[in-house]
Amino acid sequence: MNFLKHQFSDNMLGSAYMLLAMASFAIGDSIMKFISAEMPLGQILFTRGLFAITVLFIIAYKMGHLRPVSSIFKAPFILRITGEVFATYFFFSALFEIPIANAAAIMQALPLTVTLAAAYFLGEAIGWRRMVAILIGFTGVILIIQPGLEGFNIFSLYCLLAVIGCTLRDVATRCLDKDTPTVFVTFITVVVVTIGGYLLGFTENWVPSTFYTTSILGIASIFLITGFIGIVSSMRVGEVAVVTPFRYSVLIFAILIGVFFFDEIPNTLTIVGSVIVAGSGIYTIYRERMAAKQQVRANIG
Repeated sequence: MNFLKHQFSDNMLGSAYMLLAMASFAIGDSIMKFISAEMPLGQILFTRGLFAITVLFIIAYKMGHLRPVSSIFKAPFILRITGEVFATYFFFSALFEIPIANAAAIMQALPLTVTLAAAYFLGEAIGWRRMVAILIGFTGVILIIQPGLEGFNIFSLYCLLAVIGCTLRDVATRCLDKDTPTVFVTFITVVVVTIGGYLLGFTENWVPSTFYTTSILGIASIFLITGFIGIVSSMRVGEVAVVTPFRYSVLIFAILIGVFFFDEIPNTLTIVGSVIVAGSGIYTIYRERMAAKQQVRANIG
């Protein structure tokens, strides 16, 4: 009884951490969208990155999680960083042009694409149930994008490119050395994204930073870090199968922020598509955990 009570408490705490992470990402993304009216993307990424790098370096140093720079020159690490940079550019380019709820909903196709990529590149087994769920999920994405309809926006395709980048990132993450600290991986990733923002600036017209814009981006960096810490804490405290579905709470946060702060009301197709994508993703996660348990039982037997 005490064990069950303890496990329930851990799952509740893990779920709360995941909700905190998703709320933080939604708020941070909305700040980035808001400030895009003041300065270009490269400058935004560079300024936000400077704050995030400082905080993450202190955290990594205090935790003893810094590693030699040479440790990043491995294929999985390089592929992960490449995917993150690719995804960051296309996601924010899209976010600045389409409703935040649409962008968040399309990005929820990630568990589906990661499952497919892991099956193809890592040889992970995938049953017919998950394959059907993935196909249904992609149908939801099409409803959100609405190709050929009045609600279609070419920047929705940018979100799909961001999903591809995130897929590369997540699959590569599975191949990282197990003893590579998460904080160090996050720190290096933010450093490279920040450098990418600076290089992007050569194609943009940067504007003078003010105390207001700098402060706003400093706040955005705090939400970014809070989101990362929330996800890591969630996975370490609760059971993955229990806490992972709470990732989809970001859709609720994004819709509320879009309605109240950007006057963006999602249409019926977007809402239906979001429900389909979220449902397919949750089912895919569930089937993945069931398959893992069956494999464990088979190995024991």
